[in-house]
Amino acid sequence: MTAPSSSARGVRRVDLRLERSLLRGGADVVVGMDEVGRGALAGPVSVGAVAVDLRTRACPPGVRDSKLLTPAARERLLPSLGRWGVARAVGHAAPEEIDAIGIVAALRLAGRRALDGLGVAVDVVLLDGSHDWLSRPAQPDLLEAVAGGDDDAPAPAVRTQVRADRTCASVAAASVLAKCERDALMVRLAAEHPGYGWEGNKGYAAPEHVRALGVLGPCAQHRRSWRLPGSEQVAPPAWSMMDT
Repeated sequence: MTAPSSSARGVRRVDLRLERSLLRGGADVVVGMDEVGRGALAGPVSVGAVAVDLRTRACPPGVRDSKLLTPAARERLLPSLGRWGVARAVGHAAPEEIDAIGIVAALRLAGRRALDGLGVAVDVVLLDGSHDWLSRPAQPDLLEAVAGGDDDAPAPAVRTQVRADRTCASVAAASVLAKCERDALMVRLAAEHPGYGWEGNKGYAAPEHVRALGVLGPCAQHRRSWRLPGSEQVAPPAWSMMDT
């Protein structure tokens, strides 16, 4: 029996419609960007970035928001995504940076590292959701500046789009790349910090991770400024618990 198509299951195929509209509007390079790890208790927050221009063809078949794909399906996409678009990169902000400057500033730091990693001039960044976490705030954060989270490099224009990870090919591709790279990093860290189950839960608040924290306590890869089991630390805001 043939499996139902994505359209039959109500999942729209991602495309470059919005990206091409921005490119025809005057941008030379548009970057789709998405983050993973925002709500984890341990490990970095990671931001993927995929640059496209008017010469970029349709994305490889099967590209979707990473949350809609199995781990095996994401891994199968890596070779084709590695050849698609103008450039690709993933940036990270470490747990100690999250503790020092907060999760939103850490997202901005990881995003700017991803942009630097592209090695191309970027005109517009397309972000999933309605919140522009990439642009510098009107009032600079002193903690962020002290931690090295801000610089004088010109910032590209930012366009936010709700559910861009479900509709825009560059953003969906960025989410897959970021998810695969962060997952692989957490598997490596699991070998260095056994007992927390990161090879499976990737640092999120899964039951086995919470139980291990109660027994072992936090390690260097935990976000010490967050509410961790057995501590009186400050909890992350509720919106941060959703991985995007």
